Parts: sequence; structure tokens; C-alpha cells
Amino acid sequence: MLCQNCKLEPATVHVIHPAQHFSVCPESGTEIYKFKPTERHLCQGCAQSQALTKPSLPSNIAGMLKAVEAAAATTPKPRAKVTTCPDCGMTLREFRQLQRLGCPKDYEVFGKDLADVLERIHGATSHVGRVPGMDHATHQRLQRIQELQTALDAAVRDEAYEAAARLRDELRGLQ
Repeated sequence: MLCQNCKLEPATVHVIHPAQHFSVCPESGTEIYKFKPTERHLCQGCAQSQALTKPSLPSNIAGMLKAVEAAAATTPKPRAKVTTCPDCGMTLREFRQLQRLGCPKDYEVFGKDLADVLERIHGATSHVGRVPGMDHATHQRLQRIQELQTALDAAVRDEAYEAAARLRDELRGLQ
């Protein structure tokens, strides 16, 4: 069998991928998943170029250690980008360890990471709860007073004096 990629060399590497296919049942609308494996037959060169195989390792331990050392020496270690606050010098790692910020600038510097933490803890990134020191009924009453005051100002401006008097009386009742 020839390589399916280059069609020149004999295929020596056989790769089987589990592929997931689904269809929808017309009667119930249920999705039905089927697993149908796909096979690829490649030569050694094509398989290595697609990173499907690794170069063969020597069989003795000393040779294996040399191969590991050589691979470690040639592979550059990726450096993680360290985000640091320009004002206080705090890093993201320090913030995660201390669970406290160093200065007000940290909110801007670590904004995305703070949003992730807040969403994980609270389930949201914005406050939608109660007003501190006030119960729900009081908060509703103050909102209604504000709405009535706005409507009263509009009625006086439009010279709708009957509506303005009715709004004034309702406003006095709430205050």
C-alpha cells in the first residue's frame, strides 16, 4: 500500500482517528451520535512531517539519556509573560497568593484576571444585588418617588396642572 499523502513511498505508519458523526432522528428530533473511525496510511517521512511519529530512540539507557538531554537543550523553554503593576510592583502571582491588591492601579493592570476571579466567585462581573443599608421596600419607595418627581417636573413644564396636582398628592403620600 502506498502513502496516502505523497503516493510515492510504501505506507509504514497507520493512524486510526475516532471520528464522531451525528444525525438527527426525523421523528423525535433527537441527535444520534455515531463513532466511525477514520484510517490514514502514511510513509515515515509524511508521518514525521505531520508530527504523528517521533524519531526512534536508542534502546540502551545511556543513549536514551543523551537523546533526552539533546532534546531539552534544543527545545527553547517558553517564558510566561509576567504582568507587573508599574506603581507597586505586584505581580499576578503575588495577587493570587495574597488574595489582595497592592494599589488602585492594580484594578486596571489585572482587570481581565480580576473579572475572571469575580465571575468565578460571584457568578457575575457586575453588582445586581441590594443597596447596602436599605431593605427592598425602602429602595422601591425611593425609586417611585424619583419617578414621580420626574413626571411632576414634566407636567409643570407642559402646563398640565391637573396631572401635576395629582402627581404632587401621590408624591406627598409617599414622602
